[in-house]
Amino acid sequence: MTDPSQAFDTAERTMWAGRAHAYAASFARLCAHPVERLLDAAEVGTGTYVLDVGTGTGTAALAASARGARVCAVDADAGMVAAARAAGVEAEVALLPELPYPDGEFEAVVANFVVNHVGRPRAALAELRRVLKPGGRVALTSWGARRGAGQELFGRAFAAAGAVVPDDLRRLDPAEDFVRTADGFAELLREAGFTDARAAELEWDHRTTVGEWWGGPAAGVATAGLIVTSQDEGTVVRIRREYERLAGEFAVEGHELALPHIAVLACGRA
Repeated sequence: MTDPSQAFDTAERTMWAGRAHAYAASFARLCAHPVERLLDAAEVGTGTYVLDVGTGTGTAALAASARGARVCAVDADAGMVAAARAAGVEAEVALLPELPYPDGEFEAVVANFVVNHVGRPRAALAELRRVLKPGGRVALTSWGARRGAGQELFGRAFAAAGAVVPDDLRRLDPAEDFVRTADGFAELLREAGFTDARAAELEWDHRTTVGEWWGGPAAGVATAGLIVTSQDEGTVVRIRREYERLAGEFAVEGHELALPHIAVLACGRA
């Protein structure tokens, strides 16, 4: 029988394969919003030796470099690594919970929207602690239990269009899950051996356009993309129609949308 955590990780790798460009053109700007606060929480500054885990197209790594930090980065997807390298990031392919670095290598580790994409979150955090020097800082972000109205937009469009969620959509093994609140994320860090662990919610309105925001799911990016691309053509047309109708609730000046989002930022010390 396939290990459920391994199956989750495999599904995640499949979901992101070949979608670096589509991610960069859609959801990447959303995920970039907490980066400066993430780096602040990890105490990243001039000369800090930092590892960016799950770098994606390199947003956090580039921001750390702009602060004068020495940066290494890893991602599980080769396409993301290629995109990060093209942007000037020293990146390589590596999958949590096994990183290709010795114990105590880094002064800071950041992971921006990564823990929600791994099948064994506790093992992943233990690995982040392993590669940190004693006293080093970790900071991570993730989507939590409380969601902003903008995060519900595609789900509402799927329901209104009669979309069917695929039966093989992988969920995290309940035995590996954790309470997805600020308190729950702080406790997850404490379980992994971090001290001074704390977490807080972040709230912001993501500015985008109807076309840009549709582009991610239409290209198969993230869970919303898996749902969209698994539908028949007629259902996709209905989803797009319902999405555009519902998106009007978030219209602001010009052609922009302001989509409320909520995430959690957690940090601790090795």
